[in-house]
Amino acid sequence: MIMIQLFRSKVYIALALMLGVLSLGVFGYRYLSDLTWVDALYMTIITVTTVGFSEVGPMDTQEKIFTVVLIVLSVFIFAFAISVITEYILSRSSLQELKRKKVKNKIDSLSGHVIVCGFGRNGMQAVERLRAYEKPFVVIEKDREVIEKYEEELLFVEGDANEDEILLAAGLDRAQHLITALPDDAANLFVVLSARQLNKDLFIVTRASLVTSQKKLLLAGADKVIMPDKIGGDHMASLIVMPDLITFMDKLGVEGEHTTNLEEVAIEDFKDQVECNSLRDLDLRKRTGCTIIGYIEPDGNYIINPEADLQLQPKSKVIVLGRPEQIRKLNEMFRIG
Repeated sequence: MIMIQLFRSKVYIALALMLGVLSLGVFGYRYLSDLTWVDALYMTIITVTTVGFSEVGPMDTQEKIFTVVLIVLSVFIFAFAISVITEYILSRSSLQELKRKKVKNKIDSLSGHVIVCGFGRNGMQAVERLRAYEKPFVVIEKDREVIEKYEEELLFVEGDANEDEILLAAGLDRAQHLITALPDDAANLFVVLSARQLNKDLFIVTRASLVTSQKKLLLAGADKVIMPDKIGGDHMASLIVMPDLITFMDKLGVEGEHTTNLEEVAIEDFKDQVECNSLRDLDLRKRTGCTIIGYIEPDGNYIINPEADLQLQPKSKVIVLGRPEQIRKLNEMFRIG
């Protein structure tokens, strides 16, 4: 970026010098030869470009000396300007190529990451939450202006998410999750179909605008279908019916940019480091200050506020509640994530 700014300033200098030479020529011929403004401009152009056209009239010694000086100045200044502009174009192209290779190498090194298709309102919100949980992700976006605005802080693949090559460029074959947040239901449907064919084990979350699209997206291979308009309406109504409870629940998700109050942890993350057969054995309240508020059985059944003597099963999960510092302590103690 610094190199581009340096070259850009040199281009401005070159353009200013070229404009200065043209102005010098026009004013010089205007007052030395008493020409009209049009004739002075004509004489300046044929002189600095050395095209060899005839002069508008005979010139005296003073005018000839001025013409020689103008030719010499224009040759050096135009040569400098051409070299600077050429260097700027080549350096910009080379820098963009280096950026693309750097981004490609970063994406190629990812595994088990999330791919977000579309960086509109829903896509941005999804990215914010992924960043809060420090989950690696890649964004597929076709709007160049959007990419240029955020490319310094996010990994982008430029292109249409409906194309298999673009999905594979984002590492779909190595990804664990896909979020398709395109504004059009038909586009989301095509992405889900393509992604499911390319990666059978992928967990796909997609958005839908119409109720009729929900079933089609599930049949196409989506694991979860979210309807933002429906959720938004429910949320607004709930804020009227039970405002304090909903506000409290909102604060459980994310507090600040990089801190969370809720964590989902696989039992294997605990069993690898402590001997535990029940929730009582984990004793997370004493170890970290966090409280277990939910238990997810291997078959996906949810148990809210489970008993302490609940026996832990392989491939199950617990949902943990705590303040941000307690969640960080949990992650550090058990090396989660």
